[in-house]
Amino acid sequence: MKISIYDTTLRDGSQGEGISFSVSDKIRIAHELNKLGVHFVEGGWPGSNPKDIEFFREIRNHKFETTKIAAFGSTRRSNVLPENDDNLIKLLESETPAVTMFGKSWTLHVLKILKTTLDENVKMIYDSIKLMKDNGRLGFYDAEHFFDGYKDDPKYAIETLLSAQEAGADCIILCDTNGGSMPGEIRSIIQAVKQHISTPLGIHCHNDSGLAVANSLIAVEEGVKQIQGTMNGFGERTGNANLTTIIPNLKLKYNHDVVTGDQLKLLCEVSQFVDELANRSHESNAPYVGRSAFAHKGGMHVNAVQKTPISFEHIEPELVGNQRRVLVSELAGRSNIFLKAKELNIDLQQNTPEVKDILKQLKNLEHQGYEFEAAEGSFELLVRKTLEKHDNFFDLLGFRVIVEKRNDELISEATIKLKVGDKEQYTVSEGHGPVNAMDKALRKALEKFYPALASVDLVDFKVRVMEGTSGTGARVRVLIQSRANGKYWGTVGVSENIIEACWEALSDSVEYKLLKDEIEARS
Repeated sequence: MKISIYDTTLRDGSQGEGISFSVSDKIRIAHELNKLGVHFVEGGWPGSNPKDIEFFREIRNHKFETTKIAAFGSTRRSNVLPENDDNLIKLLESETPAVTMFGKSWTLHVLKILKTTLDENVKMIYDSIKLMKDNGRLGFYDAEHFFDGYKDDPKYAIETLLSAQEAGADCIILCDTNGGSMPGEIRSIIQAVKQHISTPLGIHCHNDSGLAVANSLIAVEEGVKQIQGTMNGFGERTGNANLTTIIPNLKLKYNHDVVTGDQLKLLCEVSQFVDELANRSHESNAPYVGRSAFAHKGGMHVNAVQKTPISFEHIEPELVGNQRRVLVSELAGRSNIFLKAKELNIDLQQNTPEVKDILKQLKNLEHQGYEFEAAEGSFELLVRKTLEKHDNFFDLLGFRVIVEKRNDELISEATIKLKVGDKEQYTVSEGHGPVNAMDKALRKALEKFYPALASVDLVDFKVRVMEGTSGTGARVRVLIQSRANGKYWGTVGVSENIIEACWEALSDSVEYKLLKDEIEARS
């Protein structure tokens, strides 16, 4: 039996703070997980809310090549016949090929939460799984709080698993629900369980101790056949075991054929897609899928990667759909500049005076407070101007920004005078704040010459005070992210005057867009 990946993003993951998926979102995510090669996708708890009932009704109309949809619910209530239990009835009505039921393995929960007897709890587990198996479903049993239960009363914890096994469970999943178990405990307890249970085992870990991935992989080493987790580690409290880390580790480190090589290349794409629907920023330093996972900044590191990538990369980034990035900063060396220029399709030889000149300018600007890691647009302009491969598209003759309060309303007005070729332009615009006013005035002046600027949106704007001890006279750094036709770029400006810093970043943003359009037109 191969190891199967069981995703519970749509149920357990959505219990994370600030995460909510619509029915449409859940269906779209299920299709993405199918493309990734996930074997089981837990769609929700049909007995808990109308949204999940609707999901299971709608998902019947969709076909999946790899994925089986699972419904989730609890074992029957105490002293209720399984065929009369509302929760079990709704699980059957969901018509999913697989059903996962959780039950209690810890005497604390049986006696103080369910308030029933230990014997009745064992019967509840048996009856619930037996009903699902009698109705032709794959029956998975989530032994909730199993590791805590085993540490408290190992004999009873095993008894609950034997009940699930006797009922015909297809897989018994051991859950570290509180997320407090250590890897050594996980290993030793699984070894003990295997002395009594012949049914295939699974693992379900929470991340409260920061060990969910490690504990899941320890379980793999002990022979479990199903790994439960969520995309990007979503989940209640500190989250669940992160499948974007587990899947590539299983495939690339343990050589388990859990997904194909082509499916693994979709990992970054699917990870970002789930974050997008959850309305969350993608975690930059996430293993494998983060934007910084294969980013190199130190000059010696970049030099080594240029010669032999394996020197500072544990895998080829393309295997998981990621890519190598070279960062430029005051820590950069000549290799950074050369490789970054190559990445930007700029013809630059490594051992030339131009590289030395660019590096000198870069270090000087970063000393002043500029930061080019998130402002690659400004960096490319710097390189091209140094190489004399770029002429300005416009020249600033002057600007003025006024912020005025009129009848309890703040009004921002920007006046810009610039020159395009031999023609001068003088424009005035109002905006929601001085930056918006400047942006509108600049576009207003240039769009008649460069109509493509109408497609540019300013999507992010950050200001950072550079010297905290200088108070209101401190130098500030402004980072702007812009977008046009699905492409993003960042630019930077630095000054003691926040308006001047904004102007630098704004004008670089516009100039970068025009530069890229010109390069594309020539190619």
